[in-house]
Amino acid sequence: MLQSLRIRNLALLDGVELDFESGFTAVTGETGAGKSILLGALSLLAGARADKTIIRQGAEACEVEAALFFADTRRLDMVLANLSLPACDDGVLIIKRSLPREKAPKLSVNGGLATLAALQELGAQWIDFHGPGEPRRLLKENGQRELLDLFARNSGVLEKYLALYGQWRDLLAERDRLAGADKLSADQIDFLKIQLAKIDALDLTEEAIAALERDFQRQQSAQEIMQLAARLSHGLSGEEGLLGRLAALLREARQLEAFDATSKPLADRLQSASLELGDLDGEFSSLATSLNFDPEQAEALQTKMNSWLELRRKHGAKVEVVLAVRDEMRRKLELQGDVEGSLVKLEKQIADAEKAARKAATELRATRDKAAQQLSKVAGKVIVQLGFKKADFRVALTPAGELGPHGDSGVEFLFSPNVGEAPLPLHRIASSGELARVMLALKAVLAEIDDVPLLVFDEVDANVGGEIGSIVGEKMADIAERHQVLCVTHLPQVAAQAANHLVVTKDQSGARASVTIEPIHDNRKTRIGELARMLGDRSAKSALAHAEELLKG
Repeated sequence: MLQSLRIRNLALLDGVELDFESGFTAVTGETGAGKSILLGALSLLAGARADKTIIRQGAEACEVEAALFFADTRRLDMVLANLSLPACDDGVLIIKRSLPREKAPKLSVNGGLATLAALQELGAQWIDFHGPGEPRRLLKENGQRELLDLFARNSGVLEKYLALYGQWRDLLAERDRLAGADKLSADQIDFLKIQLAKIDALDLTEEAIAALERDFQRQQSAQEIMQLAARLSHGLSGEEGLLGRLAALLREARQLEAFDATSKPLADRLQSASLELGDLDGEFSSLATSLNFDPEQAEALQTKMNSWLELRRKHGAKVEVVLAVRDEMRRKLELQGDVEGSLVKLEKQIADAEKAARKAATELRATRDKAAQQLSKVAGKVIVQLGFKKADFRVALTPAGELGPHGDSGVEFLFSPNVGEAPLPLHRIASSGELARVMLALKAVLAEIDDVPLLVFDEVDANVGGEIGSIVGEKMADIAERHQVLCVTHLPQVAAQAANHLVVTKDQSGARASVTIEPIHDNRKTRIGELARMLGDRSAKSALAHAEELLKG
């Protein structure tokens, strides 16, 4: 849940720090007071794009910060880990976003620098916005299908179908590509064979190529290597070499040992050094004679290196790149050798993939059909509570001619607001007020499934009033039993049922307009005055009495 929110220099708001409680919070204020500033701050933290016009005039930067608490952070910490961001500490997620006027924006999560994409991915974990345009989603088949799939908890079944459908479509595309591919000429085939032979003549492994390059380098520098090795060997065992001088020293060390037995370890160490230098002399001598490449060996090494350099120039410096080119050449030749056979084999694969996709589509349709019947009943009951005494709401599946990205069936919401009228698609009969109430009914039903902790409703009660407004408030309170709910409303019937109440006020009495946001739920007198204002007149006794009754109710 959202615990606290700090806003600085956003639009007309100078600054505010707000603490939030669980349950239902109403946000009210005059039209144009700036209620959208609060929602704008939350949307910034959820990854919404913004330009610098939102910075308060005269300020250097706009800043927004929120602290959110999660009782269980296991799933959230997995998302944070995938984004390379610090995990939550004691269940608290801290998000900050700064938008300077002259510098680049700065975003952070739990103290770690974040990207806008990261905020968007995290936003899906903690907040869900439902704005004035939300009911319009009900007029689109995609929106209706998404709501039904959410109710049916179809994510796993849908993911399985999409994977199988994608495999089938990929095979169809491969068949079309193969059938329309240009046949290679004899010269092109010969060219590919020659190139393949050159590649296959080399042992194309990382170790083999490293050894080839090392041996070639040694051959190129053989003269210098042999001269240096010979000089080192001569310095050890040649005339006036170290070994000769060391032998004389060793004899003297043994004489010392005869006079002083304690010096024996020193003489032994000197003898060990002599033996080690003798071994080095043998290895340098061997190195000096080992690089005498015979002409055939040298020519073979040169040929291999030339072939590798040619492949590098043509295809790339990495072995894996050349191997990928080789595999593609082989594939082209194999296709040319048996295009018809490949097509026959591909048709079998396509048939099997289509069968699997259709089976998954049938499974998806079955879950949707069952969920459609259940959603029709439970949403229909809520719609009746929202003032449609004789309404008829149904969720129907429409067959599709072919498999598509969403299965083999479509989804259609049917609605009749009046008794005796056959239900028709929403776009043919529903007014804006009716759409708002149908959407609210669906949201109330889906709230039990949606695990996003914070739900934000922006004027979801538009185009309704009277007794229906009270029922809307009841539904907000019902949803708030399982979620933290933030609702911007103009209806006192809705605001009165909130456990928490924020008032947004715009002051234009001075030289510059300013907006303030204040909690009033702990001040009963102030809250009754706000409800009375929403009823028409904060100073009228009748409005105040009505506000008192609403609050008691």
